[in-house]
Amino acid sequence: MELTAKALADRIGGTIEGPTDLTLNRVAKIEDAEKGSLTFLANKEYEGFIYTTGASAALVAEDFTPTQDLPQHLAIIRVRDPYTAFAGVLQWAAASRAHPAGIAPNAHVDPTAEVDDSCYIGPFAVVEAGAKIEAGCQIHSHVSIGRGVHIGSGTTVHRQVAVLDDCTIGPDCIVQAGAVIGSDGFGFAPNSTGQYDKVPQTGNVTIGNGCEIGAATTIDRATLGSTVIEDGVKLDNQIQIAHNVKIGANTVIAAQTGIAGSTTIGANCMVGGQVGFAGHISVADGVKIAAQSGITKSITEPNSVWQGTPAQPIKAYQSQQIALRKLIRALVLDRIDALEQKLS
Repeated sequence: MELTAKALADRIGGTIEGPTDLTLNRVAKIEDAEKGSLTFLANKEYEGFIYTTGASAALVAEDFTPTQDLPQHLAIIRVRDPYTAFAGVLQWAAASRAHPAGIAPNAHVDPTAEVDDSCYIGPFAVVEAGAKIEAGCQIHSHVSIGRGVHIGSGTTVHRQVAVLDDCTIGPDCIVQAGAVIGSDGFGFAPNSTGQYDKVPQTGNVTIGNGCEIGAATTIDRATLGSTVIEDGVKLDNQIQIAHNVKIGANTVIAAQTGIAGSTTIGANCMVGGQVGFAGHISVADGVKIAAQSGITKSITEPNSVWQGTPAQPIKAYQSQQIALRKLIRALVLDRIDALEQKLS
């Protein structure tokens, strides 16, 4: 990334005020920015920093009105939504750092695999027989792409990811470092000796367009059929998704959530961190679930909000917590206070 403040404003459709020919070559937080940096102001709590920032340019809202003099070296670029505009700049800057096309000499690509000439395949990556990697993909070092895998155009797979046999990943996805796509589902059957026989997991994982899979997240292949991640799903780090799960489009799930087998989560849901889902249940579209909740039964009401273990509608949960605190006060704390007064 290296361009003038005016060129950036033109690129993102903003209106610039102040010096226009300053060169921008990095992005930074408003409180830490130095000369050559682009920053942004989206939260009023940080406004004080814009009057002292060392940045060369800042994205601000169209209706931003300074209450002090701005630094003379600072150009402000007015946009509709500074945070969204800054996110777009970050995406563009990240794309500009992409590796050039080509296959590293120490990578292994099976002769039967199809890899578009515009792809990058990093050092020690392995692409096995029958795999297909479409145009513009970035496959970083030590990635393992299994037999028959299909990866759509423009997808980035970061270091030490394993995409196992027959799985598919759609276009414009990001798979963060250490994720495992298509590991065996947790399937075992008890036998007559009291031991467990492994049930072969013969299905796969299908991931839609524009998804992001967080670092060290694991998505198990289906026993039969597919474990399905629909378009636009965003998964945080260290999430476990079991076999035959289905997650609807544009759902976001925070870190350390675990979803047991054959559960279906609807579209446009929001799931907090460390939520646990029982198996063979379903969650309606648009549901929001607070962090550390336990979902033990199906949620059928769309756009509802749930909390607690076992989870319940959030207003009922909050009422229960208030009643519990009052009960503790009446049965325990008030008695302790009375005893302390008597003793004193």
